[in-house]
Amino acid sequence: MSASERDTTEFFDRLTNQVLSLRVLSYQRLRPLNSEQLNRRPAYDKWSAAQCLEHLNIVGGYYLPSLKTRLRQAQASGSTASPQVRSGWLGRYFTETAQKNNGLGDNLLRRPKQFAPTGVRLTGTVVEAFNRQLDELLRLLLLARQVDAGAVRIPNPLYPWLRLRLTDVLEALVTHIQRYVKQAEQVTKETANK
Repeated sequence: MSASERDTTEFFDRLTNQVLSLRVLSYQRLRPLNSEQLNRRPAYDKWSAAQCLEHLNIVGGYYLPSLKTRLRQAQASGSTASPQVRSGWLGRYFTETAQKNNGLGDNLLRRPKQFAPTGVRLTGTVVEAFNRQLDELLRLLLLARQVDAGAVRIPNPLYPWLRLRLTDVLEALVTHIQRYVKQAEQVTKETANK
């Protein structure tokens, strides 16, 4: 598998800054919304802002504990940071696909039902849960700086035999969060006068 290399500090600084930006955006634009505003849907077959965040909470509920476990194992085994982080071709594909306008339209990346929102009337706690997950992701990014992040493998929730590099999972996860937060923002703008 071919791998691309990037400076470790720059890689983690970029991801950390992106998550911090998401955190500020969430506090400024999403947290002030009431339940009624969060649950407005632009169309029957479209998600509300709350459903976008619930989707991210479900995905984070899988990935964050898995990331934490793998990082603790890497620390316990004596893994130390290297000057460069590596990414694999499949991880880059996932990240690039998530960055596209309709990234989840690919057959390989269809949104599985287990990651779909659980309801149509969600409370404001969905925003608080999302903010807690962003805080946890920031902590995990700090831990990831201390190990050889390119050597740590994370199982995929749909295909457990598929283990991606930690660097790829972190990058794809942040990109995925950005995409759905942007969608949540667009929904709140579209439905503001409904």
